[in-house]
Amino acid sequence: MRGVILLLVTLMASSPDVYNVAAFSFVPSRVSTRDDRSLLHNPRKSAPAKSHSILSMKATSPPPYPVRVTVMGGGNFGLALASVVAKRGVPVTLLVRTEEVAEEINENHRHPRYMTDIALPRTVRATANKKTALSDATYIIHAVPVQYTREYLATVKDEIPANVPILSASKGIETSSLGFMADILKECLGEDRSYAFLSGPSFAREICEGVATAVVIASEDLMLADDLAELMAGEDFAVFTSRDVIGVEVGGAVKNVIAIAAGMCEGLGLGTNAMSGLVTRGCGEMRRLGIYLGARPSTISGLSGVGDTFGTCFGPLSRNRQFGYRLGKGETPEEIRASMTEVAEGVDTSIALVKMIKKRCKGYRLDLKYPILFGVAEIIEGN
Repeated sequence: MRGVILLLVTLMASSPDVYNVAAFSFVPSRVSTRDDRSLLHNPRKSAPAKSHSILSMKATSPPPYPVRVTVMGGGNFGLALASVVAKRGVPVTLLVRTEEVAEEINENHRHPRYMTDIALPRTVRATANKKTALSDATYIIHAVPVQYTREYLATVKDEIPANVPILSASKGIETSSLGFMADILKECLGEDRSYAFLSGPSFAREICEGVATAVVIASEDLMLADDLAELMAGEDFAVFTSRDVIGVEVGGAVKNVIAIAAGMCEGLGLGTNAMSGLVTRGCGEMRRLGIYLGARPSTISGLSGVGDTFGTCFGPLSRNRQFGYRLGKGETPEEIRASMTEVAEGVDTSIALVKMIKKRCKGYRLDLKYPILFGVAEIIEGN
């Protein structure tokens, strides 16, 4: 039965917005689903002028080993991605806030605050020294919440080597600039490096426990996306690749807001019928916004859009769903925030999302086109 389920997940590569998949170990070889016609969608992007990919080299030129990965951010998802890479035999350095946390991880292989019952692979080493963590990195994974990203990058940018690619695992819209992660990273670290963006239904705890998971990595540099897929994919972690960065970012941001609405629906005791209808209509608003901003419809209906929405709206591990549930039970946003130890990205994103829609989308009565997105923001703001 497990093999059948994994096979079904792998077959999702047939979606037209996905070009390649590095999938589970029972697949006899790398599965390619690249549709060459899709490369003609935008001729200017069909052949990136420069790639900062390390592994994509000529067959006669082996990659420089050892490959080293640094994960910026020691929260749940940073720990999960560090575990994924380490299980592939790649040395991983986890950049954390304090040396006390680093010592705990290095000595006991557990984080003292997040997922304390999860043992990390022994090849994961932690440090609070930015230079030590970043100076020899081949790839850097960014797992810092969106609202804290700009401030955080200001403290580490001088230690990040030129041209080292960045894989962002953060989802949302910055409240100050109304920008996605692609905008923030380019503003903070410059445009002269390659960036990739990971999204999909992927709870950190399930990843660490080895539960079958499928994600998408999107990048304008397809060689980088392919390399990261090869680096991270394994028996229990399928990685699909795409070039639709804006589609992946829209899905990753909007799904958290829909999850808050779904949680409120459950907290109010409105039943499964109402919640299913609300989530479906929420996905319609995600699709409408994504297409307006240039996303491919197939990306919105794929893992990083509808797929991630399902997981976040119905999964018991979802912080955004839990936030909405407590709102539905009568708690105030302030009370919920004060008691949470982790960030529910959808809270700030909901407000930023409405502001961005008003700024970038033209048309009459936008609140009627995006009633769920507007409604969640109104409730969180206390209106």
